[in-house]
Amino acid sequence: MFMAHFGIGFGAKAAAPKVSLGTLFLAAQFIDLLWPTLLLLGIERVNIITDGTRHPPLDFVHYPYSHSLLAVMIWATLFAAAYYAIRRSRIGAIVLGLAVVSHWLLDLIVHYPDLPLYPGDSPLFGFALWSLPIIEMVLELAIFALGMWLYLCTTRAIDATGKWALWSLVAFLMAINLGNAFGAPPPSDTAIAWVGQAQWLLVAWGYWVDRHRTVSAS
Repeated sequence: MFMAHFGIGFGAKAAAPKVSLGTLFLAAQFIDLLWPTLLLLGIERVNIITDGTRHPPLDFVHYPYSHSLLAVMIWATLFAAAYYAIRRSRIGAIVLGLAVVSHWLLDLIVHYPDLPLYPGDSPLFGFALWSLPIIEMVLELAIFALGMWLYLCTTRAIDATGKWALWSLVAFLMAINLGNAFGAPPPSDTAIAWVGQAQWLLVAWGYWVDRHRTVSAS
């Protein structure tokens, strides 16, 4: 659901036009930005499946602090509260909190049953749409396309950078998604974690795009 998470970030601009796209990306991808650090610290764990029997080739064996529903609700509340404390925008805070929670809900659709409700001895959930990769990809791209449409309806470029920075971001996201779908399994969990940290570049890219676009007149 890599593309779909960013689709949520794009689309949320329609509900909170004063919130920067970078902040919306940060919220929509928050738990996947937290997870690589917890992985590097050994607090959470993932196994790599190399026999070709699983798509994607990952077994998320322990990630209750980033990906349990209870933890996500707490992170969402903290994220929204921090934004409200800084910006004093109730709508922005609510939209950002919902964007954080949206990540878990989208993961629920595609993950194999590995998502806990709470840290500890929790039942695990997941509807396993990953086992139907074509359907999963169509759904993911549809969510992304809807989000892009909402973003384009809400904003307009104020200079050339506002156009090419946006479309180069879209092309880069598509390239990453194709690599995730058809590339070789990652060599180690450490490699996964460092690649995951690179997603901060995409957040920064979102801020850059939004500085060169403005909210369209109603």
